[in-house]
Amino acid sequence: MRINKKIQVAIADDHTLLRKALARLIYSFEDYAVLFEADNGKEVKKNILSAGIPDIVLLDVNMPGMDGFETVKWLFETYPQVKVLALSMFSDEKTIIKMLRLGAKGYILKNIEPEELKQALDSVMKKDFYLSEYISGKVISGLHNGEGIPDEQEIVLNEKEKEFLRLICSDLSYKDIAVKMGIRIRNVEDYRNSMFEKLKVKTRVSLAMFAIKHGFVQP
Repeated sequence: MRINKKIQVAIADDHTLLRKALARLIYSFEDYAVLFEADNGKEVKKNILSAGIPDIVLLDVNMPGMDGFETVKWLFETYPQVKVLALSMFSDEKTIIKMLRLGAKGYILKNIEPEELKQALDSVMKKDFYLSEYISGKVISGLHNGEGIPDEQEIVLNEKEKEFLRLICSDLSYKDIAVKMGIRIRNVEDYRNSMFEKLKVKTRVSLAMFAIKHGFVQP
């Protein structure tokens, strides 16, 4: 049957109205079906055992009981084949970096158009990565389509630069990074500006995404 060939999506969001609306929308996409819905990470665990393993989990970041951070970490460790697409109202750098570092394959905002949700699902399945156009346009310019960020083979990083990239993916402030590296805050800023120039990017999130994408930091 064709239903068995469809991409199975699980939706985890504690807002019932939004969750139901997302389910109806996903059902309207020809190649997708909703495997189950959940209020939080704990229900995701239960539903996987009863309903099966989804191809994609559309995962709200802020949920009671077991939030998106805990859930994506558990999914990555337990079912690494599951592709998590983070869903949030927030576009701050720390949230984006943390979700992707923990294993999410993409990050979208709740105010996107239905067409972009379809695009995000397709991209996560085919390219293993997606960021909403708002985020990629405003914060991580060029990452989604690969333009503006060199391939790993095209750049050469020394050990200090690699260490800086690993630390940039944490929640540490630039001052804390300086302490970790045993250098002055001005030197950290020099590393940052040098990496901006070398990688042709402009934000901390861009650096973090490059580091994650090319394996300098493991989730």
